[in-house]
Amino acid sequence: MAKGLSVSSSNVLGMWVLVVVLILVGSGRAARFDRWESAIRMPTEKDEAEDLDGEVGTRWAVLVAGSSGYGNYRHQADVCHAYQLLRKGGLKEENIVVFMYDDIAKHELNPRPGIIINHPQGEDVYAGVPKDYTGHQVTTENLYAVLLGDKKKVKGGSGKVIDSKPNDRIFIYYSDHGGPGVLGMPNMPFLYAMDFIEVLKRKHASGTYKEMVIYVEACESGSIFEGIMPKDMNIYVTTASNAQENSWGTYCPGMEPAPPPEYITCLGDLYSVAWMEDSESHNLKRETIKQQYETVSSMTLETSFSLYSVIKVKKRTANANDYINGGSHVMEYGNTSIRSEKLYLYQGFDPATVNLPPNNNNRLDMHKEVVNQRDAELFFMWQLYKRSESGKKAEILNQIKETTKHRTHLDESMKLIGSLLYGPQKSSTILNSVRSPGLPLVDDWGCLKSMVRLFERHCGSLTQYGMKHMRSFANICNSGVSQASMEEACLAACSGHDAGEWRPSYNGFSA
Repeated sequence: MAKGLSVSSSNVLGMWVLVVVLILVGSGRAARFDRWESAIRMPTEKDEAEDLDGEVGTRWAVLVAGSSGYGNYRHQADVCHAYQLLRKGGLKEENIVVFMYDDIAKHELNPRPGIIINHPQGEDVYAGVPKDYTGHQVTTENLYAVLLGDKKKVKGGSGKVIDSKPNDRIFIYYSDHGGPGVLGMPNMPFLYAMDFIEVLKRKHASGTYKEMVIYVEACESGSIFEGIMPKDMNIYVTTASNAQENSWGTYCPGMEPAPPPEYITCLGDLYSVAWMEDSESHNLKRETIKQQYETVSSMTLETSFSLYSVIKVKKRTANANDYINGGSHVMEYGNTSIRSEKLYLYQGFDPATVNLPPNNNNRLDMHKEVVNQRDAELFFMWQLYKRSESGKKAEILNQIKETTKHRTHLDESMKLIGSLLYGPQKSSTILNSVRSPGLPLVDDWGCLKSMVRLFERHCGSLTQYGMKHMRSFANICNSGVSQASMEEACLAACSGHDAGEWRPSYNGFSA
């Protein structure tokens, strides 16, 4: 009797299942059913970075702000924002390594002590960010050791490294100033492209990751990978600009959209806020890396930038002639087949976005006013000048003059060195020549480092502005100039110049 009841119940259950299926099919619902249309999480969903083949690995991330000083607020704000995004996506703090100087949140100029924002209406992104490597610990040496998982080589800091395994995925995000072949660091030396690529090669050879995705925000950031990034290391890269273009600061005073009125510095960088705001606006289990790349590419081109000078800052008007259409070209390098993968494999998945579409560009403000990364320094100083008490204005104005004077010195020194090496007729053509796409910036990276050292020894620090001259140094190497000839030219061009380290203070507030 019990057995008969069991069979009867099973038949009834089967009939109900059949009825439900028929109803769904009849309404066309079964064909349209999407497990993401409901906030109810389906049994097949997983929090791990799982592939279609069922392999499960850990997500790791390295976040780097390569500058210091309140005038560079935006770089640390970018990195703090990225940290919050990844944490909401489920990445564990122990698997995220953060490099930032950490001199912004509690800076005297910060109108909201202990708080950092990355959007005009944004919430605090600083709270909870781990202080893995700060101050003098933010170095290329520590970065390379962290990427390679080499705890013995790390100096100071939390000691946290990327201790990844063969099935793991790694996300790297770098925000800073840059120049042809280099990325900035608050502590010298710069990050040179070939050194970074060699570290990536060593990481690949160790077999300690499955795939890696790298996002880089910096001027001429494409030059870090152009012609030297292998395609066979399971690494995909996007950069804010190609090998010749600037990148852009945004959410700056006087722009649209503007930061809160008490802020005198830019809150973010265009490429950076573009990808992060895109990630926050979409379901990353449905959006691909390619979709985000295309959205960010559109945003960096469909923008406008104001013309600024130290003497006068233009206000936004209805006259389109006050603005120049501009932007940068987001680039791709390495293994581009990875771009078809879903973003959550690297950035995680925030359950709050489960009902959001994979990609919907109208969620983003596609038109932002921006300022050249290299001009953001002077823009910040001018804002500081305008808002300072009359007794301090003279000192700040003097700092502005000293900054522009040093910039002029760098430009004129490079121009004279070129004339001494090649003659005034050929100098500009050789120094500014750009190699064909697909070729590296320089053939001998050791030579490039040597030429930079010679210049700084006799002519002073390049600074974040002078990084733009890296192409000239590369071309000097490519043309076969000897170190002896270069030193002779530097001595002649910079004779009498105090080559000690130059660094503006902005009324006591280091840049």
